[in-house]
Amino acid sequence: MLRILKPLTAFCLGLFLVTATAAQNKPVTFTIKKEGKGNEYVITITANVKAGNKLYSIKPFGEAAPINTQITFDSVAKKLLKDSLTETGKAQTETDVTFGNTPVVFFTDSVTWQQKIDLTTTDSAVIKGTIAYFVKIGEEYNNFEEPFKATIVKQAEPVISTKGSLSDNLKNRSLFWIFLAAFGGGLLAVLTPCVFSMIPVTVSFFTKRSKTKQEGIKNAFYYSISIILIFTLLGLLITLIFGPGALNKLSTNWIANLVFFALFLIFGISFLGAFEIALPSSWTNKASQKSGTGNFWGIFFMALTLVLVSFSCTGPIIGNLLVLASKGSFIGPMVGMFGFSLALALPFFLFALFPGMLNSLGKAGGWLNAVKVTLGFLELALALKFLSNADLVKGWRLLDREIFLALWIAIFALLGVYLLGKIKFHHDDELPKNDFGVPYLSVKRLFFAIASFSFVIYMIPGMWGAPLNGISAFLPPYGTQDFLPATCSSSGQTIHSGNGAKPPSKYVKELGPYEPEIVRKYGLVAYFDYDEAIEAARLLKKPLMLDFTGINCINCRKMEAQVWSSPEVMKRLKEDFVVVSLYTDVRIELPETEEFESKELGENVNTVGEKFMHLQASRYGSVSQPFYIFLDGKEEKLAADGYGYDPNVSAFVKHLDNVIAEYKNRP
Repeated sequence: MLRILKPLTAFCLGLFLVTATAAQNKPVTFTIKKEGKGNEYVITITANVKAGNKLYSIKPFGEAAPINTQITFDSVAKKLLKDSLTETGKAQTETDVTFGNTPVVFFTDSVTWQQKIDLTTTDSAVIKGTIAYFVKIGEEYNNFEEPFKATIVKQAEPVISTKGSLSDNLKNRSLFWIFLAAFGGGLLAVLTPCVFSMIPVTVSFFTKRSKTKQEGIKNAFYYSISIILIFTLLGLLITLIFGPGALNKLSTNWIANLVFFALFLIFGISFLGAFEIALPSSWTNKASQKSGTGNFWGIFFMALTLVLVSFSCTGPIIGNLLVLASKGSFIGPMVGMFGFSLALALPFFLFALFPGMLNSLGKAGGWLNAVKVTLGFLELALALKFLSNADLVKGWRLLDREIFLALWIAIFALLGVYLLGKIKFHHDDELPKNDFGVPYLSVKRLFFAIASFSFVIYMIPGMWGAPLNGISAFLPPYGTQDFLPATCSSSGQTIHSGNGAKPPSKYVKELGPYEPEIVRKYGLVAYFDYDEAIEAARLLKKPLMLDFTGINCINCRKMEAQVWSSPEVMKRLKEDFVVVSLYTDVRIELPETEEFESKELGENVNTVGEKFMHLQASRYGSVSQPFYIFLDGKEEKLAADGYGYDPNVSAFVKHLDNVIAEYKNRP
């Protein structure tokens, strides 16, 4: 390891020195700032001159001395310039013999240039240009070019509500309330697919490590403490450094999902008996010499794996805590993250203890290996979910809905055949024999086989367009299936009638395939762009429902399948609302003129998904999905708080009715 680290360290140090030297050798360094409000903004360029050099002014000196600094803007920026470029600094003047004794103006310390920008005709702009500057270094005249870029966006005014925003309400809660709410969220998170899929890995991992009851308790304690530490500290640090949307981006990042896919695929193949996952013996021996630290770090790695894999499901639940962290409130998020991770760790503490209990039972025959192989099949099925996430983000269309279903049907059919004893793997024993010496199938295995085959039969109609609401959260979007019933239609083919409202047009081609099946089935009109939707809501005189969602949002699919599909809910959505689905994880690039800096996300926003996430975070204090906000035509909220994930149909119907009543009472 040292042989690798030494040259790597030397290389990095050398690269740093070269970069630092290059920066020091620059005769002038520049900083760019932008300020303003409303339609008027100012771009400020500050030039700092290295001691002993002379930076010439932007003022022309005449034909005899064409050495003045020039700042030029590109064609897009020129249309937005207001007034002339101004120059401020301690200017000095001297007569230069080289240029025929022409008086020249220069600066030896610093100078500031300012340009006013008018955004009356647009909401945002990317100001690009070049600084072509002349510097006298000693007795030599040198010219350089420095490109610059500044993104300006009109910051939307916060939506005013007499009852306060969601984040304000959360801030006003007591720390004990935050702890209890986060603790409850942690218990619910255990039942999400991302976390639940780690249970087989946990059981297998601790079966090998926990040889005695005492060792099992110690390992379970290590595991729980690791989960709490990692979740609390890592989650908070990532949020503070990269912004509240960082965890959500990780869960939807295609590279991260491919890593998770490979990880689960390896686990699954290992469970089937192809190989055993173990650290190199040299690592184990060295770790054992350091007071058993190898045992702890192996468990710590498992806890880190759980935390990373679970982000796609747990991120939405802790979204509001992350927004609080980004706004500078540390105690509330720390208490909330601790409560959440504590609840998440408790069940895994029991799972880590379970292998010790198994060992205390003595030899259990081949049934334990049968459990392991069954978990292997489940891991292969779950691995496909992560591959599907990456496929959806990149638009490869490798795992369309029918392909995904075909693979799951094959996997669970083979699992059923295995449970019947018709397939044998490397570590499998023969079936037990009865009193007559004939192999027989236990009743338990028979029932598990029936469950597996029943699941296969349930999935088969999905190959021809059946909605499969029970597993819709796992499946790719309905629109990716190549053959669908003729009755299905997309929102782009259905329009609101009356008052000149236009049908959805923006992003329909890109996001139409990801439209929920329930929307197509009932012909609900769903927009994909906020501006289009609010305009339609004004013309139709209906409240607007903002559906902050995501392509890979599992809880969003569950809400759509379990709540939106209710006739009571769908009737209200179709007749009384304009619906806009704002996908926060799509990677559709924004035009350069629409890019802007987001303080809430702590980054430059250059995709449609980031734009909608910024809207959600800046106006409504949340980055979780699903998240529903209801507005009137003036873009004011019709309910004090947003509505998050809650599969209670009657509660959602009541919320919709309250919104409708509030809208009718507005002037």
